[in-house]
Amino acid sequence: MAKFSSAALLLVITSQGAAFAPSRQLQTPVAKLHLSTRVAEAEVAQTKTAPSPSTTPWTADIPPPLPVQQGQEPQELSSEPQLSATPKREKILKEPALWEYNFGLQFPSIKLPHNIESRVTAPETYALTEDQIATLERDGVVHLKGVFDAEWVEYLRAATNHQVANPHFWAFAGTASKLYDYIQRNIWQTNSAFADFYYHSALGHVLAQCGRTDEIRISTDLLMVNPNKGFKWHQDNQNGPITWEDGIRFWITMDETPAEYGAPVYLKGSHRNTVVPEESVFVDVEMEGLEEYKSKQLEFRTMPGDMLIWHPKTIHKVDGPSDGIWTTYRRVLGGTVAKAGTVYTDKRGTGGVLSDLGRHGLESGDKLSSPFFPIVYPQFDRDEARSRDSGEVGRNFQDIVQKIGGLAGSASGAKFKSFFQVLGSNKKHPFT
Repeated sequence: MAKFSSAALLLVITSQGAAFAPSRQLQTPVAKLHLSTRVAEAEVAQTKTAPSPSTTPWTADIPPPLPVQQGQEPQELSSEPQLSATPKREKILKEPALWEYNFGLQFPSIKLPHNIESRVTAPETYALTEDQIATLERDGVVHLKGVFDAEWVEYLRAATNHQVANPHFWAFAGTASKLYDYIQRNIWQTNSAFADFYYHSALGHVLAQCGRTDEIRISTDLLMVNPNKGFKWHQDNQNGPITWEDGIRFWITMDETPAEYGAPVYLKGSHRNTVVPEESVFVDVEMEGLEEYKSKQLEFRTMPGDMLIWHPKTIHKVDGPSDGIWTTYRRVLGGTVAKAGTVYTDKRGTGGVLSDLGRHGLESGDKLSSPFFPIVYPQFDRDEARSRDSGEVGRNFQDIVQKIGGLAGSASGAKFKSFFQVLGSNKKHPFT
C-alpha cells in the first residue's frame, strides 16, 4: 500500500493556497534584506516613475525592465566550454526569509491602465477570429499574441513584483519546496491588484469567445514565477470544483520566454484522448491509446502580453533550466475559468479538492454562483467584489480539514505519486 507523508501533504495543500479570510489587512514586519525584495522593489519603483507606455501591443523588441537595462539587448553566453572565466549563474530571485511572509489581504497601490477606475469602469473587450476559436477546439490549445498591451503588461509585472516583495503565507510551502521561485494559488483572493485585473481587463471577453459562452467565472488561478524543476507531460486536474468540459485553462505571460527552455509544449488534439484517467496528473505518453498524439507536438515561445488557452485535458509539459537557475524572469498568471451553466462538483477524496478549500457552502449540483468564484464576464458583480474586499472570501481551516479527509485513504499515495512524477522536466542548455 502506497503511503504519503503528512509533511508532503502539507506541502501540496499550502502550495495550492488561497486567502485565510481575515476581516482586515494584517502584515508581519518585513525585513527587506534579500535580493528578491530589492529586485522587485526596484522594478516597482521604475514602473511608477517611468512615463506611461503606449497602448500599442507589446512586442518582443521591447526589453523587460529587469534584469536587462533599457535599450540593452540580453547578453548571449557562448555555448563553447568555458574555464574559470565563465561567470557564475545566479538566480534572479532568492527565497524569502520566514519573517518576510505576510498574512491577510494585500492592497498594493498600483494605478490601473487606460484611465480605468477600480470597481467602476466596465471591463474591456478584445475580439477573436473564428479561426482562433476553431484552432482551440481542434488542437486543444491556441496561442493568442499581444492580447494585453504594454500598459497591462507593466501593471501585471508591478502587481507580481509587489507580491514577490511581500510574500504571502499561502505561498510558503510551494516557494520553500523550490518548485518555483514564487507560486501562489488564488492570488486574486489576497491581492487586490489581480482581482482588479480580472474585473476590468479583456480576459473575460476573450475566454467567453473561446468557450462560446455568455458567462465566465474564475474557478481558480495561480501566480507562477520561474518554474525551477520544470513539469513533465501532464494534464491539469487542479481546476477547482468543476468538470473538464466546463473549464477553460489560461496563461498570461509577462516576459519573453528564453530560447533554450521554458516554452510550453502541447500534444496536439490530446484533449480528445480517452485513456488517461481524470484523477491522473502525470501522463506516460508511451501508454497505449496516445500513439496518434505523442508525435504531434506544438511548442509556443510566448512573449509579454500573449495568452495561451487550452482544454484542461490537453497533455503538455514545460522544461525548466537544467541547473534550476533562472537568471531572468518568467512571470505567468494562469488558472481555470468556468463557463455558463457550470454546477459545483465536490472533489473530496481526489487531488482536485486542493484547488477548492474555501468555505462557500456550495454542494454538488448547485449552480456555481458565489463570491468564491467571481463572475468576470459579461460584467463583474459589485456585491461579490465587496465580499472579497471585506475578507469574507478565502481559505478556512475547518473546511480544509473536512475536504482533505478523503485524501487520507489508501489511494492517496497513488494520487500524489502522480503529482510528484510530473516534477523535474529540465532541458539542457548551453550554460551547462
